Amino acid sequence: MKGWKRLVAEVRADVAAARDRDPAAQGVSSFEILSSWAGVQALLAHRVAHALLEAGVPVLPRVLAYLTRAVTGVEIHPAARIGREFFIDHGSGVVIGETAEIGARVTLYQGVTLGGTGFQRGKRHPTLGDNVTVGSGAKLLGPIAVGDGAKIGANTVVIEDVPPHATVVGNPGHPVKVDGRRVEGPDADWIHLPDPIAEAIKTLSQRIAALEQRLADLDGGAAPDGGSAELRERTGRSSAGG
Repeated sequence: MKGWKRLVAEVRADVAAARDRDPAAQGVSSFEILSSWAGVQALLAHRVAHALLEAGVPVLPRVLAYLTRAVTGVEIHPAARIGREFFIDHGSGVVIGETAEIGARVTLYQGVTLGGTGFQRGKRHPTLGDNVTVGSGAKLLGPIAVGDGAKIGANTVVIEDVPPHATVVGNPGHPVKVDGRRVEGPDADWIHLPDPIAEAIKTLSQRIAALEQRLADLDGGAAPDGGSAELRERTGRSSAGG
């Protein structure tokens, strides 16, 4: 009975998290969220499947997970451990593996994978700390640890541990800072995150221009005009929305 009381409390917290973090859920009743938010439905089904698995019920937890995937497009293994106030925005395409562990107040966007990298046994899926946000399409692979308050950019591939309060982008993922400071809040500015590859190209371009100017000074001529456009930081709103 104690386990089912905990389950009810977790579901209430999950519904509150959806209302808090999804602008579309403002002013919407709890019943409507439970009946029409795929991410919340998938999480509710997982809570039940996980409780059944811990109670030693055979077959049914995996059947429930299979049916949930067919209905919501979200696949969560019954053995995955998920903390309170977890929210999956949109939900479609999210995959959470068997040994994944997720802390409290974590947000995942559509297409996120918490997967493994091989056929080894034991711990083989990521562990996410509290207050972690993972952007659309990101892939976190292997038994890595993501620290509290970290943020993973859209379509980032993470295969190494992420320190607390870091923002990671790219493939493979690189820790970066935004405007020299940590991004605050669950709704990070995914559109204008720094691009470490573009920054590296810009640095190389500047060094080449300096070398060409130095050679021109030694030869007594003018530096050649490469004709390439200067790489500038993107500002303003993006056509991708946000």
